[in-house]
Amino acid sequence: MFHRFIKLILAALMVVAGIWQFTEGNIGNGIFLILLTAIPIFLYYKNEFILLAFLKLRKQDFAGAKVWLDKIKNPETALVRKQQGYYNYLHGLMTSQTNLHQSEKFFKKAIELGLSMDMDLAVAKLNLAGIAMSRRRKLEATALLNEAKKLDKQNMLNDQIKMMKEQMKKI
Repeated sequence: MFHRFIKLILAALMVVAGIWQFTEGNIGNGIFLILLTAIPIFLYYKNEFILLAFLKLRKQDFAGAKVWLDKIKNPETALVRKQQGYYNYLHGLMTSQTNLHQSEKFFKKAIELGLSMDMDLAVAKLNLAGIAMSRRRKLEATALLNEAKKLDKQNMLNDQIKMMKEQMKKI
């Protein structure tokens, strides 16, 4: 796992090598190196292990996603702020199956660090509402459900929100 600044240094070195190739008369090599610079810059903003963990989660392979996330040894230095939010979000999704207390911590930290998509934020708040409801904190669960409903602009979570509101009436 590379530190996030190593990726930027690598991109800068590739730009310098590309310019050097231009001055030597190798225009094709220079263009190729300049275009190749996009890879480390892309990986600076989108961590490769988080992308691979999302792909595993898409296939419902929680164990595989955990393997990819565990390869990130020190998320504070290796990831930018939004990536740290998604790192905690993914850990929260995986631990919500087994340990509600720990997943609540992960979801709260993910919301605090920030998630770039409203849908991800809505899912995190919906999960937090479910955790609060399971602990008999009805006011907190209601507030979180309302926030999740506001964030869900495509109405993809409508059924889950309705189901949770029905379950809250029983509390």
